[in-house]
Amino acid sequence: MHATLPLMQQFGFPAVGRARLETLQVNLGYKCNQSCLHCHVNAGPNRTEMMERSTVIDVLAFIEVAGIKQLDVTGGAPELNPYFRELVERARALGVNVIDRCNLTILEEPGQEDLAGFLARNRVVVTASLPCYLEDNVDRQRGKGVFDKSIRGLARLNALGYGMPCSPLTLNLVYNPQGPSLPPGQAELEAAYKRHLGECFGVSFNRLYTLANMPIQRFGSTLVSQGKFNAYMTLLRGAHRDENLEGVMCRTLVSVDWMGYVYDCDFNQMLGLPLVVEGRRRAHLSDLIGRDLTGNPIAVRDHCYGCTAGQGSSCGGALDG
Repeated sequence: MHATLPLMQQFGFPAVGRARLETLQVNLGYKCNQSCLHCHVNAGPNRTEMMERSTVIDVLAFIEVAGIKQLDVTGGAPELNPYFRELVERARALGVNVIDRCNLTILEEPGQEDLAGFLARNRVVVTASLPCYLEDNVDRQRGKGVFDKSIRGLARLNALGYGMPCSPLTLNLVYNPQGPSLPPGQAELEAAYKRHLGECFGVSFNRLYTLANMPIQRFGSTLVSQGKFNAYMTLLRGAHRDENLEGVMCRTLVSVDWMGYVYDCDFNQMLGLPLVVEGRRRAHLSDLIGRDLTGNPIAVRDHCYGCTAGQGSSCGGALDG
């Protein structure tokens, strides 16, 4: 695996400061039932890192004290963590909106047969990765047979009311480009997804989020191996728009790794760039309970251009859409 952090100080990304914290994004572990080419977490079936229950309790304590409005749960496949359901239920009991970053195929894994029903009962927002609406492209990026499993997963969620008109259950999809290019316009691509998936498979969903591929971990290493890393970074920098700086997700979000350490975003988490508070590096979530992070400087490097290039990119999709 090629390290990409040393390659990310050529352009000098603008300084960014924190606004009021609204979202806590928690990575429950890097274990996943898939190994996707674009994965910036380098997740896979052989990863063993998993958040322990004591850290889950720290997460819940932070949420309650800080008045967090939204919990964004990710991985790996976060559902594989044995404390995933406890975290979801207790967060919902606190009135928190919970997002599950679901890969869809997890719904067919042994032991997860009741997962879709659990998510529906707790009114969890499902944000599911489907990097294309064409079978060949998805299987090339995520593994043979993944597209068919994903469609079955979407159909199961639809049957429970997810993504359906007038339903309180929200189902969003996530698009990633196949390679080192910027995502197309989000609104136009969403319309194409809805038309194709609806006509061909009878599948419905609420929103499509377009995300740029970050030049880190598995995807970044592939770019280095192919001699395309510098060209991709030049593309991102050349498409930077200053107006996107106000909307970048790191201003209102912090990312927590499986051990409870805190970062400005999950991309920084994967690069080992911790959130810095009063000069203290590698702060643990338990140390930040009751602390106001407003105005705190955000750790930036050149990969941050992936969030400000073109229409912008965040965990909630395009910034200008």
